Amino acid sequence: MTTPNGSDDAGAGRPLKGRGALSNPAKRFDRYHTLREDDGWCSPAAETSVATDVRPEYAKSIIARNGSPDVPFDQSINPYRGCEHGCVYCFARPTHAYWDLSPGLDFETKLFYKANAVELLEQQLRHPGYRCKPLVFGTNTDPYQPIEKFYQVTRKLLELLYARRHPVSIVTKGGLIERDIDLLGAMAKRRLCSVMISVTTLDSELKRRLEPRAAAPQARLKLVEQLRGEGVPTGVLMAPIIPMINDAEIETLLRRCSAAGALSANYILLRLPLEVKSLFYEWLRAHYPQRAEHVISLIRQSRGGADYQSAYGTRMRGTGVYAELIAKRFALARKKLGLVPRREWELDCSQFTAPPARELQLQLF
Repeated sequence: MTTPNGSDDAGAGRPLKGRGALSNPAKRFDRYHTLREDDGWCSPAAETSVATDVRPEYAKSIIARNGSPDVPFDQSINPYRGCEHGCVYCFARPTHAYWDLSPGLDFETKLFYKANAVELLEQQLRHPGYRCKPLVFGTNTDPYQPIEKFYQVTRKLLELLYARRHPVSIVTKGGLIERDIDLLGAMAKRRLCSVMISVTTLDSELKRRLEPRAAAPQARLKLVEQLRGEGVPTGVLMAPIIPMINDAEIETLLRRCSAAGALSANYILLRLPLEVKSLFYEWLRAHYPQRAEHVISLIRQSRGGADYQSAYGTRMRGTGVYAELIAKRFALARKKLGLVPRREWELDCSQFTAPPARELQLQLF
């Protein structure tokens, strides 16, 4: 059945094993979509899981430039499109619509790795007009999501950056970063590396529902401890803070992160751009039906009566009484623990050397 401007209800309202989204909403660029109907003759068994499909992408560029005044970096790299962690609140989900895929289950099951990432980065670093500034990994999708174990795009990019003495910052909630602690420690000794670990909750059950394939809370605290043990400047990011879901954990979470060795801490209030709104509300009503409407009310109170504010300066923090209360609580807890707001540590750009130009003769083959 095809209907205009609706959503694919396959799996709607039924949590799937290891997945955050409950459905595949229609892409905002679609005029039509399919809707499954049971005619009573044959009722197939409901799906309990969805397999991950990974495909290569041959990108045209690898460094993304940032012009947003409320994001503390100028350029970033995202080795993957889509993210298997399955965080239902992820603000990057709507980008999958540009691939004619749904921001729902497609975002966490139909993934792309940038097969030519290292070659592109080498080319861009070699360009005469390139100016060295810290590169940030993990600003859109996680560089240490599970498929990195096989494809190792992040590792290969870091090896190139270390060889060229180029500074890098990483934001992740993936336990696979432990594999690269040796490399990150070596970079940190030259003031070429810093890391922010995203710690959303200390509740393992909430983590399983909210971020099904991300590292466990205790594993993330352990990562902070291990990174600090190797001398890597490491902070934590409580992102997002969700009303009546994880906001009660602010003080305890920061205390545990500080004890693990974190140097800084910051937060982001829940953001619900475009399709993320319907995906999150569907998740909320399925997992927390009795408090769902109260949570939605608080979200709207902190967004000027709307579901989301996209304006610079307010999109990360929100407005209103609830948003102000969260800001004050977080700032007070951070001050008591001696943590500083998130900032770029003094990474050294002066050591950078561009890759040598390749022989023209070799470029012919």
